[in-house]
This record gives sequence, structure tokens and C-alpha cells, in this order.
Amino acid sequence: MKKIIIAGLLVGGVFLFLHILGLYLIRFTLPGIAVQYFDPAFDAQSDRFVFYCIHPFVLSMSLSWFWSRLKGVLAGSFLTRGIEFGLIYVMVATFPMLWLIYSSMSVSLLIVSTWLILALVEAVVAGLILEYMNP
Repeated sequence: MKKIIIAGLLVGGVFLFLHILGLYLIRFTLPGIAVQYFDPAFDAQSDRFVFYCIHPFVLSMSLSWFWSRLKGVLAGSFLTRGIEFGLIYVMVATFPMLWLIYSSMSVSLLIVSTWLILALVEAVVAGLILEYMNP
């Protein structure tokens, strides 16, 4: 249990960093997408910002637990297992949720695609960190 919590907290810190880095990268490299975040579909109230900062830790703790249950099933090298873990998570959880968001909210396919790419990068990084800390 200690390995799950420590690894989850570390991954959560990395996720928070990647989330903020991703927002700034999109803002400076793809300003057309960044403008879409000013749409009323996104609630930018400052009193809810704490939820944005807590989300990476909730997700990382879930992934850490999921890794502890799934690691025995994955075969291959260190890199292969980390990538496969990331792909499993993205295909099982992220892609269906993004599909639902795209179909029901006023967001462009481009912005949803950037979310999918960021989620894939984060999930693979999480897989690699979790494998290293809890082999």
C-alpha cells in the first residue's frame, strides 16, 4: 500500500506539472485553440481552481492502484510495459470520455485532440514512473 501511495503522489506532481506545461504550450504555440478556453463551456471561476490542481492527484492515485493490479499481466521490457499501460488507460477511460465531451459540448475536434495527446503522454509517463517505483 505504501508503494501505491508514494508512487501515486509522485505521478500526481508530474501530472500537475504536465497539465500546466501543456496549457502554456498550447497558449503560445496554438493561440487559436487557446481562445476556445474563453468559451462559456469552461468555468473559469477562481474558487474552483483547486479542483483543477487536485485532479492530477486523484487520477494518479487511481492509476497507481490500477498499475498494482495490472502489472503482472503486462509482459515485455520496461519501456514496452509503460507504453502498453498508457495505451490501455487512454483507450479504456480517456478516449470514451473525450468522445462523450466532443459529442455533447461546444468544443472543437482540435481541442479534444490536444487533450487526447496530452492524456496519452501523461499515461505513458505514469506507466514508466509506476513501473520504476513499483515493479
